[in-house]
Amino acid sequence: MSGIYIHIPFCRQACHYCNFHFSVSHRDIPPFLTALLKEIEMREQFFQGAQKSKTPVVESVYFGGGTPSVLNPESLDTILNKVSKQFIISENAEITIEANPDDLSLNKLKEYKAIGLNRLSIGIQSLHGSDLTYMNRIHTPDQAIESIENSKKAGFENITVDLIYGTPGLTDRLWQENLKRVQEFDIPHISAYALTVEPKTPLEYMIRKGKTLLVDEEQSARQFELMLQVLQQNGYLHYEISNFARPGYFSRHNLLYWTDASYLGLGPSAHSHLPEKRSWNIANTTAYIRSINEGMLPQETELLSETQQFDEYVMTSLRTMWGCNLLYILERWGEQARIKLELQAEKHLRNGMLTKKERHLILTERGKLFADGITSDLFRID
Repeated sequence: MSGIYIHIPFCRQACHYCNFHFSVSHRDIPPFLTALLKEIEMREQFFQGAQKSKTPVVESVYFGGGTPSVLNPESLDTILNKVSKQFIISENAEITIEANPDDLSLNKLKEYKAIGLNRLSIGIQSLHGSDLTYMNRIHTPDQAIESIENSKKAGFENITVDLIYGTPGLTDRLWQENLKRVQEFDIPHISAYALTVEPKTPLEYMIRKGKTLLVDEEQSARQFELMLQVLQQNGYLHYEISNFARPGYFSRHNLLYWTDASYLGLGPSAHSHLPEKRSWNIANTTAYIRSINEGMLPQETELLSETQQFDEYVMTSLRTMWGCNLLYILERWGEQARIKLELQAEKHLRNGMLTKKERHLILTERGKLFADGITSDLFRID
């Protein structure tokens, strides 16, 4: 399976916690779109040799950002048509757009359906106004509710919403209310992230200057555990650390990242991956446009060593409910790699952070709270 990610680097307003590449100035949208269409042409051969098939089929196209919903449907349609011309897109491909609630009028959603978008990722974050103010989100709780209602009226069934927990004013009761209200709309997929303080963000600056409250890690851990309990009791599968879905609604695009698949990233700051290398575009929209117009891909590439490939597989596979496949380790890296990995895992098997099922190492419920540390303990030792 392979996929295409398209980074749209524009937003209407800067969220305090965000460290993604974006701009709130929209004057570069026209030259960006021209450059993006040129990059799609330049990348036409990207998947050649990445799969055994002579004609690799793209199973997922994902518009991320930024806020892709700031683009009008006509622009999105032009991009999709260009992608379809340069690549072989599966007839039942998952085509996702990230969107903010304030952008999702009923008419716009109907246009999304008409141009072939079939999955929505709605950045709700919270249904409480105090949370949205703290994060500097542009929408209101009422707009969040209306965006879900409009999405269903427009015929969208494959919907995911983003939620954020661990904000200073979010009590456990309010967090449970968020989860309950989202479930009442029968949303089949939920992505939930702990609020983190990233360097060089407005949130980091305000905390450092004492202008806002600190993020409480104990609160985040407690609300993570609450979320596990509530969502799993209501039929959601915790198929990745930050993602829950009803059967049949796993994000195909996200699975690309966690299963060592190939994907192409288009647009400034977008990352690409092939079996033995990764690359990324420059995180500067002006420089991206200039480079593309000069006929040069604005990217850096890194060839992955055997150790890096091993560590990345362990890191991504352990995030999923399927875990790290020891048979795959044996087949790809050999018997010694498998033996060493199992020896390194023994401590966490004994302390209940890992379990072993049918030759898979899988994080336990408690282990999910310490996933990063456990993963680093399992990295390859040469």
